[in-house]
Amino acid sequence: MAISSVSLMTPTQTISEANKLNPTPYEAQQSFANSLKEAIANVNAQQVNSDNFTKKLINGENVELHEVMIASQKASITLNATIEVRNKVIEAYQEIMRMSV
Repeated sequence: MAISSVSLMTPTQTISEANKLNPTPYEAQQSFANSLKEAIANVNAQQVNSDNFTKKLINGENVELHEVMIASQKASITLNATIEVRNKVIEAYQEIMRMSV
């Protein structure tokens, strides 16, 4: 597999395509915000799915115990991963704030 070189803008690229390579600060902020929202929505969806399976099991509906446990573990893992990412971000922010200019 050949690896092509990276250039800022080729003659065939349009300005909008080049802007995707070099987003404005506002665009970068919006992209980061959207990614963060999607990640949090995914964590929430896992939690809701786990809650639904647990409620079905409690109510005696037709649900397998292993499905409930798998959904619960998925929700737990995604929440723990999110918490660890948050902790790393806070740690990085604190480190930046300690830097002398």
